[in-house]
Amino acid sequence: MPETQTKNPSFETRIPEGDNLHRQVCSDCGFVAYENPKVVVGAVVTHGDLILLCRRAINPRSGFWTLPAGYMELHESAEAGAMREAWEEARAKIAIDALLGAYTIPRLSQVQLIYRARLTDPAISAGPESLDVGLFAWADIPWDDLAFPSVRWALTHFNEVKDRTHFPAFSNPPGETGDH
Repeated sequence: MPETQTKNPSFETRIPEGDNLHRQVCSDCGFVAYENPKVVVGAVVTHGDLILLCRRAINPRSGFWTLPAGYMELHESAEAGAMREAWEEARAKIAIDALLGAYTIPRLSQVQLIYRARLTDPAISAGPESLDVGLFAWADIPWDDLAFPSVRWALTHFNEVKDRTHFPAFSNPPGETGDH
């Protein structure tokens, strides 16, 4: 039986026809391998007046506190992704209420969609990507140990609208470009 060989495509950096940016283009067939921003989904999850936070077990920022959040998977809605991330990181079952914020982090090529949600079951525990999880009163949030600026943004925005049923989704705070 003859051995099957597969030819690996050869990519070159160039501006494809009809585009204005350099891309990786297959020199054999013209396929353009686009590199686009990653979408992060997560939630500010509450149980009464308490807020769910997860202490990261992975880099970047292992040991620091964050919201349950992570990258979307293919063929997944943003809401389903936020629910999945809450389960994976905190074994939390949540109900999403509204989109809280859409934040852009250009230096990381990320768009972050953060929802407002509540626990549907108060039983939580650390998932494989978390060292610990906890429910925190506003005054007890470990502000100096938050993993990322966008966690602070989302928590602050949540606090502004926690008692409102309708509100526009937030974006990066003034002066916070996500480039630092």
